[in-house]
Formats: sequence, C-alpha cells, structure tokens
Amino acid sequence: MPSWSQYLIVCPLIFLGGFVDAIAGGGGLISLPAYLLAGLPVHMSIGTNKISSAMGTTVTTVKFWRDGYIRPRLCLTCAVFALAGSAAGANLALLVDDYVFRIILLVVLPLTAIYVFRSKGLDAGGKKPLPVGKTTLICCGLALLIGVYDGFYGPGTGTFLLLLLTGLAHLTLNDAAGATKVINLSTNIAALATYLANGQVLLPLGLTAGLFGIAGNYMGARCFSSQGSRIAKPLIVTVLCIFFVKVVYETFF
Repeated sequence: MPSWSQYLIVCPLIFLGGFVDAIAGGGGLISLPAYLLAGLPVHMSIGTNKISSAMGTTVTTVKFWRDGYIRPRLCLTCAVFALAGSAAGANLALLVDDYVFRIILLVVLPLTAIYVFRSKGLDAGGKKPLPVGKTTLICCGLALLIGVYDGFYGPGTGTFLLLLLTGLAHLTLNDAAGATKVINLSTNIAALATYLANGQVLLPLGLTAGLFGIAGNYMGARCFSSQGSRIAKPLIVTVLCIFFVKVVYETFF
C-alpha cells in the first residue's frame, strides 16, 4: 500500500500535470516524474501513471468533443493505429531492466527539456491544408509511432503530437488538439491494459491521483488557448530538472 508521503508528493503534481496537459500537452513530463519522485520503481511508475493519465485525458477529450475540436472520422482512424503502437511499446518496456531504464532517462530527460524549451508556436502558421487522404495517412503514421513511444515511456506525447500534427499534417491548432486527445487516450488505454495484465499498476494511488488529474485537466481545458505553451514550458522544465537530479543521485550514489 502507498504511504501518505507518496500521496502528498504525487497528487499535487498530477493536478499540475493535468492542467498543463490540457493547455499544451506534455503533462506526462510532470506526472511520470511525480511517481518516480515518490519512490516507485520505473515500471510501476509508468503503469500507475497510465491510469491517472487516462482518467484526466478522458475528461479533456469529452470537453474537446463538445467544443467541436474533434474530427470524428480522422480521429477514430488514428485511434486504431495508436492502440496498436502503444500495446507494442508497453510490451517492449516491460522487457527493459529498471536500471537500464534509468540510464535511458538520463539521456532522454535533458533532450526533452531542451526540445520543450526551444519549441516554437504550435499553430500551422498559415500552411495550406493537405488533401484528405494525405492528411489521414500522415496522422495515422504519427499515431502509430507516437503510440509506440507512449507505451514504452510516455512523457511529452501530447506536446510532440501537437507539434507534428500542425507541422507535418498541416492541421489547425484546434483540430490538432482534438486529435491529440483522442490519440493520447487510446495510447493510455492500451498501455494501461498491458501494465495491469503484468501487475505493474498501484491502483489505490493511481485512482486517487487520477481524481486530481481530472480536476487539473478540467481547469486546463477551460484555460485552453494558443498561448498555452508559454504557461506550460517553465513548469515542465522545472520539474524535469528536479527529476533529473533525483535520477542521477539514485543511479550513481
């Protein structure tokens, strides 16, 4: 059973991660480190993070649907590819040793922080829309690739999807945000099922944190705007720096 100190560390950070995720994506860059900062093993952290992430993302997806940001045909097609990719990524992650995963984090975290900090606007920048078939093909390919990444590790999925869907598929920010939520929800569900089947989910902590994630996602969705990344970047980079120091200490000392 999780301790009270773990709840006190995880729940506020999951709320913050949900808020950031709804605004600009990338909430996993805060939520996954929250579980690791609380002392959970890597695989247990990833699995438990999936349940709280799925709960929060469900709320945001429903709100985005009501607001008209989701294109049903495109998003449902992408969801199929995202489910397949995430299941494959999660099964691959379970084969990687905990210590090896921490070494991977020492490489991934600085690169992710630099990428988030240097990334520019999320809009398509006036690019001409692509033909429907080409748009669908690009979006499905991205859903599959990002699905593998999200199942294997996860943090930054929303941010990467927003940047790629606007930059490569030429979607508007609103359409990209809607597609991102559907794809992200699909990857969370597929990965969660895999981690549950392998006993790598701490349900009491994940469900409680998920309620905080729902609150954060709801408030973030109400604040959603094209300037959201300006709010998100400093928060994400700060948490990543704290988490990086902890991983270095635990890995080498």
